[in-house]
Amino acid sequence: MLGILTGRFRLVSSLLSPLFHILRPIPPIAFVPIVILWFGLSETGKLFLVVWGVFFTVWLATHIGVQKVDHGLIRAAQMLGTPQPQMLWEIVLLGALPYITVGLRTAVSISFYTLVAAELAGAFAGIVYRIEIAQQNMQTGQVMGGLAALGLLSFVADRSFAILAERAVWWR
Repeated sequence: MLGILTGRFRLVSSLLSPLFHILRPIPPIAFVPIVILWFGLSETGKLFLVVWGVFFTVWLATHIGVQKVDHGLIRAAQMLGTPQPQMLWEIVLLGALPYITVGLRTAVSISFYTLVAAELAGAFAGIVYRIEIAQQNMQTGQVMGGLAALGLLSFVADRSFAILAERAVWWR
């Protein structure tokens, strides 16, 4: 939603885009100590790190996608008296959807490595926890098996999203 607002309205963009461009390069792993202080070793902290990791990618893809929508279509809709909410939904959002799906697909992979970093900071269950325990016990086979499981999960998530995106953006 913020990407649509910053991409469509100059005032919103001039207020939020500089802030987002300052915060965007900060890697999620840099927040691990703060997240542990704020949330402890809970799932909420992991969720915060994953959201931080994917937000800017999706925002930027949406922002650029909205700006790339054909202005001729927007002007034509305005001349025909299309209400703003309908124009945002039927022209702007659908026109930006190919860009948004690229951002979301990228976010799927980013969420995996952000989750790995978050779990390394303190987890008591999960694949990364098992990998860490196996590494501490020098069980290379289990480490490799855990890495293979992570790779397989990431691959399945990416392929599943690609199939959904192909159906959602069928006109592309």
